[in-house]
Amino acid sequence: MNFSQGILLQNQRVLLRRYLPSDLPELAQIALDEDIWRFMPTRISNEAELQGWAATVEQGYASGTRYTFLIVDRATGKLAGSTSYGNISLPDKRLEIGWTWLSKEHRGTGLNRHCKFLLLQHAFEELRMERVELKTDVLNLRSRRAMLKIGATEEGTLRSHTQMHDGRRRDTIYYSILRLEWPGIKQQVFADLAPANIS
Repeated sequence: MNFSQGILLQNQRVLLRRYLPSDLPELAQIALDEDIWRFMPTRISNEAELQGWAATVEQGYASGTRYTFLIVDRATGKLAGSTSYGNISLPDKRLEIGWTWLSKEHRGTGLNRHCKFLLLQHAFEELRMERVELKTDVLNLRSRRAMLKIGATEEGTLRSHTQMHDGRRRDTIYYSILRLEWPGIKQQVFADLAPANIS
């Protein structure tokens, strides 16, 4: 996947754009919140870990394995967090949406739903993917409910799947949306966000 050119996704509520090194100071004001990382394998708890996150982002762009977006709240122009395309397999026409984190003030506001719509629409209609995957910690009930709410199908749990930053072994639960399911989900779940004609 060629990430040399930036992807820009937006609607009236949110803008998703490529990360820039100049974003780090503003990101630091969001990322150093331990609640964000409770169910994540890694965490950002200091400047060194934030720099490590940034290096991983740049490596993903360079290798074409992960495309990290920054989430901008269009009402205020402020950064709200980050989300990504990852685990990209072009031969299989498959990718994952994840690595999503939001500032405290933007959680539960509906902003993430706008992000998911734009990411799903781009994945299926522009990138022509056949399958989009999502996953989370089996203990993350809020995230699990959100995935079902956007029309994803629960597929199963991989036991003792991921080593967490606090030493716990995480059971990971997988969800997916298929290309043939997208028009119906777009029309029913995202009717308020989608244009009238379905691609």
